[in-house]
Amino acid sequence: MENFNQDNVAKFIDQAIEMAMAYLPKLLLALITLLVGFWIISKLAKGLEKVLSLRLVEATLQRFLGTMLSGILKVMLIISVASMIGIETTSFIAMIGAAGLAIGLALQGSLSNFAGGVLILFFKPFKIGDVIEAQGYLGRIKEIQIFNTIITTMDNEQVIIPNGILSNGPIKNLFIEKTRRVDMTFGISYDDDLLKAKDVIRQLIIGDGRLLEEEHGHEIYVSAHADSSVNLLVRVWCQSDDFWPVYFGMHETVKLAFDQEGITIPYPQRDVHMK
Repeated sequence: MENFNQDNVAKFIDQAIEMAMAYLPKLLLALITLLVGFWIISKLAKGLEKVLSLRLVEATLQRFLGTMLSGILKVMLIISVASMIGIETTSFIAMIGAAGLAIGLALQGSLSNFAGGVLILFFKPFKIGDVIEAQGYLGRIKEIQIFNTIITTMDNEQVIIPNGILSNGPIKNLFIEKTRRVDMTFGISYDDDLLKAKDVIRQLIIGDGRLLEEEHGHEIYVSAHADSSVNLLVRVWCQSDDFWPVYFGMHETVKLAFDQEGITIPYPQRDVHMK
């Protein structure tokens, strides 16, 4: 009985040594591959972020793409290392694919917003601080996230717009250009002197230092013979930052100048002739 136990122990030791000789090199090679692979993946992710930084891509997108590249490469590396030590990876890969498909179907809306966020951050149709009009909202960009964009409206309300619909719809960026044309309409009475009214407006334009007459020129037209007034369309150019001050300021100064010159801005009225 003692000899039998000794034989079993010796046989177990021999098998262990044989298995160690067979698998130890594979384990060491797999471990080295794993460590070197993680180091290379880290360098690749940082290199991608650096390239994106040189291309002036948003910092949020830089970090996200770097993290995503690192994650994908690490999964591929782990599968490769598992295959090196003899683990069957076919069913594992199939399981990952099925899980990915299920997650994708469950998160269709979120993935659409994610793709929209990537497009917005990469192509930059607007940036933080820009004033845009989109999806029925007008406001200043407060934050661009990977799934949503947050804007602050002119009356200081916060609106969160999903990036999916934002990237697939029209976007009006109001002040992205350095200069803007300001269109205004002023009505005068049919009894007033049309040429005098145009001259009053022209003198106000010349005296306003915010307007860019030399670069773009200004225009004053009769735009309509309306029910109660003759409408004058005024087009002037200014720096984008001066758009609203010019728009509201011109309406005030024109009203004051018309009052001083005796030019009437008529109320809506109707003449009724009785027979």
